[in-house]
Amino acid sequence: MPSSPPHSCRRVAVLGSTGSIGTSALDVAAALPDRVAIVGLSAHSKWQLLAEQCRRFRPRVAVLTDCAAFDAADRTAFPADTELLCGEDAACALASAPDVDVVLSAVVGAAGLTGTWAAVEAGKTVALANKESLVVAGALVTELARRRNARLLPVDSEHSAIFQALTGHAAADVERVVLTASGGPFRGKTAAELEGVTPAEALKHPTWVMGPKITVDSATLMNKALEVIEARWLFDLTAEQIDVIVHPESVVHSFVEFVDGSVLAQLSPPDMRLPIQLAFTHPHRVPGPAKRLDWKALSALRFEPPDRDTFPALELGFEVARAGGTAGAVLNAANEAAVARFLNSDLRFPDIAGCCRAVLSAHDFDPNPTLAQLSELDRWARHEVTRWTPTPRP
Repeated sequence: MPSSPPHSCRRVAVLGSTGSIGTSALDVAAALPDRVAIVGLSAHSKWQLLAEQCRRFRPRVAVLTDCAAFDAADRTAFPADTELLCGEDAACALASAPDVDVVLSAVVGAAGLTGTWAAVEAGKTVALANKESLVVAGALVTELARRRNARLLPVDSEHSAIFQALTGHAAADVERVVLTASGGPFRGKTAAELEGVTPAEALKHPTWVMGPKITVDSATLMNKALEVIEARWLFDLTAEQIDVIVHPESVVHSFVEFVDGSVLAQLSPPDMRLPIQLAFTHPHRVPGPAKRLDWKALSALRFEPPDRDTFPALELGFEVARAGGTAGAVLNAANEAAVARFLNSDLRFPDIAGCCRAVLSAHDFDPNPTLAQLSELDRWARHEVTRWTPTPRP
């Protein structure tokens, strides 16, 4: 039987444990056994890796949301004292379980909203790595968090930096926040040079190691567009209070500019284990596994404005942040479907943003949607992407 965690431990459930954020989170847990106790893990279909994680951390519950993977899983690979469950309902039950203090929401894409919603509804502290929860349903999630007294602690490195810089300050103190972007693998390229980009080229990120969808989003700057929307809801800002700057070294993770002209920034090497650890242990800071900044190796920090003409996806983020309502759900679903088409070599790289704009413009906007409406529009937008054909180029 697994031993009971010390009383000071945060009891953590990881939704999306086999992805890049989930595995980094387990690195943090392994390095901080007196601070973090893994009580539940959830994955979609990678049952072999999930079983390995269970043998290492011996959680009370493990969930496979893909029922085919659940049926195929070898039960003997899992510890006898870990209960293996199946389906989204089981993941939601884990997220709202009484013995869970912190839920890491790290499922990729709109699929992560279900687990985030269950955790927030249960009044949990949510370490939010799934930005789509706020992109799709920012107004509804933040209002539910207020009513349920749940906490949303950002795990994206940019939003974690803003969160840290804002500590101790009131909203009225803030002039604007500036999200930094690496620029992705195509920084400095012209629109003409992007015409023939292949999926393999788009997946070669210069700084971060991430899953394929978010890596392509970084290449189009759609990831930064989604982060603009997330920041709008997470910090209760207007779109006009948010800006983006390209910073190739990915050492400065974002800035906060205050009304008196002061600017605070958070610096660290590009290592997701640091914002994950902070979300797990907040407000405490303790030594952990994240890389340390080597000041002697820092020769320069570069900053430049993003090329909004070559990378039009970024402007979509500001438009959606201003509009609210149903716009976020449509943009996110359209982008997920368009990226899938690109990765299948069924859509050209520059057409990802064009497809998203077309679907966003075609939808029936509602400023105050229900969760059910957002779900229906998600399905509609994905279907529209399958039917969309780019305008022939001369």
